[in-house]
Amino acid sequence: MKKIEDLNVKIFADGADKTGILEMHSKSFIKGFTTNPTLMRKAGVTDYKAFAKDILKSVSDRPISFEVFSDEFPEMERQAMEIADWGDNVFVKIPVTNTRRQPCYELVHKLTRSGVKLNVTALMTLEQVRDVTDVLASEIPSYVSVFAGRIADTGRDPVPLMAAAVELLKNKPKAELIWASPRELLNVFQADSIGCHVITVTNDTLKKLALVGHDLDDYSLETVKMFYEDAKAAGFTL
Repeated sequence: MKKIEDLNVKIFADGADKTGILEMHSKSFIKGFTTNPTLMRKAGVTDYKAFAKDILKSVSDRPISFEVFSDEFPEMERQAMEIADWGDNVFVKIPVTNTRRQPCYELVHKLTRSGVKLNVTALMTLEQVRDVTDVLASEIPSYVSVFAGRIADTGRDPVPLMAAAVELLKNKPKAELIWASPRELLNVFQADSIGCHVITVTNDTLKKLALVGHDLDDYSLETVKMFYEDAKAAGFTL
């Protein structure tokens, strides 16, 4: 089994908790950061711009993505231009459609040709990957985020789709595929094995890194001990 430091896939920390972001920023194997309005809300963020500007004081050396939050494309464009101006390392997250299922492709085409670095997000089909890739500017760095974890939640194996997406993105060498919403640490190794460029991982999952390569006999014994100690601490009797 590969060690984390030997993987080719880049690990991005996914979250909106400042303490957690700064903790991950101290780790050299974390190559970037992503967040979204849902994560920000869960973290108690109330001032979007102030939060982003505060994080960027510490995270200026690695890519970080902030998402627009309008449902109207003209306002998405305005927000995207403002967010892009916050730093050279900032990527603007644009949802693949709005809530009315209208695709974002015209906006992506316009923004990338204005020099905006995008992270097009919430993709789940190869058709979406193909259509987004077609409109990206070849010379501008970008990310295409496919929510592999959510695909898996529907009972579908995301690995073949992600492998096909890697091939589609070869048409745009500045674009990188993100394996988004992973459900377990194994996904990091799956993403690496198919040549996926990036995987976003939450702090909770990153805490499992110490288990990589752990002896399974030892892990079995540790689990048995956990059950025994918890039963004893609970005072169970029969």
